[in-house]
Amino acid sequence: MKISSTLALLLLGSTLSSAASLSVYQDQSQYSYKAKSTFIGLSKNVKAKCDGRSMETRFLPTCPRDKRLCKVLDALKESEFTLSKLKANSKVLASLLTLPQPKEFDAASWIDTAKRVGEEEARLLKESKQAESVVAFKAKLLNRQVPVHAALISGHLCKGSTELTIPYGYVTFSTRYEADISKKNEIKVSQYLSIVNRSGIDIKAEDAMFYYRPARQYVRAIHFNPWLVSKHTPVRYKKSMKLSRSAAVEDNMMVSMAGAPMMEPAPKMQASYLDAREYKVTNLDLPSTGMPTDVKLNTWSAELSCALKTYPYVNAEVFEVCTFEPKYQIDANRWKITSGKMTVNEKGTGEYDEGKYRLYTQIEDDIKVVRKPIVKNERETGIFGGTERKKDGYVLSLTNKSDKSKKVTVIERIPTSTNDEITVKLLDLKSDKKLHYKTLKDGKLQIEVTLAAKEHRKIEVLFEISYDKGLKIRY
Repeated sequence: MKISSTLALLLLGSTLSSAASLSVYQDQSQYSYKAKSTFIGLSKNVKAKCDGRSMETRFLPTCPRDKRLCKVLDALKESEFTLSKLKANSKVLASLLTLPQPKEFDAASWIDTAKRVGEEEARLLKESKQAESVVAFKAKLLNRQVPVHAALISGHLCKGSTELTIPYGYVTFSTRYEADISKKNEIKVSQYLSIVNRSGIDIKAEDAMFYYRPARQYVRAIHFNPWLVSKHTPVRYKKSMKLSRSAAVEDNMMVSMAGAPMMEPAPKMQASYLDAREYKVTNLDLPSTGMPTDVKLNTWSAELSCALKTYPYVNAEVFEVCTFEPKYQIDANRWKITSGKMTVNEKGTGEYDEGKYRLYTQIEDDIKVVRKPIVKNERETGIFGGTERKKDGYVLSLTNKSDKSKKVTVIERIPTSTNDEITVKLLDLKSDKKLHYKTLKDGKLQIEVTLAAKEHRKIEVLFEISYDKGLKIRY
């Protein structure tokens, strides 16, 4: 029997309307679902609607036992009750010892009683400490999952779509990257979405959207104002003008509005990259555990170029820096870098650089770099006419401790002037072997150095600063 197209559309519309959905923004989350009971979760400050109309919520003194989070809460309460009983038993035992003692003294009986009392006190103390540890553990486990130890319910069972607005920070997400550089001249990038739910509401959604933007963005209406020119008439004031209270209040309100705050077996979860800072996950199962749920968003490869670089003027370490052109926008600059199954760096960093992306993969420990200023008695200052010229510089020492030849790009600098009264020029780069270097803008020097195995090299950088006689400078 064939179903008519009209009926099929109606059935499809009914299915879509009952599908659960989640939208996570930077200032709140919105969760829509078909409720089977009035129980919402162990949460607070949640706004509820039924088919678009506001719905009352309240807390229950008890929690439905068939709910996962309620079971965790009940387990905590049972442990707290056990601890209370042990403490009460200890108090009763202590009170018994204060009762009036019999006049006749039986030494053997007293010794036996004291022994049993001591054993009971020790047992109660041991069990109390154990119970306290259990309570602390279960409380920590629950607090990681929920913001409150009380069941939140709706005023009535919504027969349509229940819509919850969940406060900021209860459901968060972030992205992270992994880079596999095992293949020569190629990088394989994998992007992951990490989602954390501690709202106290177990969420299941057929479609979930994640946005790196707030849901509430106040945009002040802007109207055209003509730019007037008029005759200036001086106005003299005997006292400084003060903004009236009403005007001040109005201005503060406008500033506040303009700067309004912009507030991280079921079907298999699948995530997709829709756009920069916009992601989608289907069949999302997100219980409120406080632990990350990770799903892969995207995987792509690109050509890679790697080199050893050092920036001695700020850091004496040598880095392996890899450059590639991203196929998709990079949203976060923290990376896990691998080479096949081997972890190269769990905390690699990266940054955009003139349309390409630079990835700092690891520190090269086989090369030692030392930067020292030229000693003061070697500095020369002379006066030529009305111009004073000062010679200065520094020495770079590079040592290759490995058994292999290493090529290093040294990024250095000399001072650069911001006015016509001071000029700077590079005089010389001295080394035992010929150097290949470039002088770039803003005093940047790019020096290419090839170090043979166990080789030690020294590079002397000399520059001259010229300025008017009597002018004081600093750099």
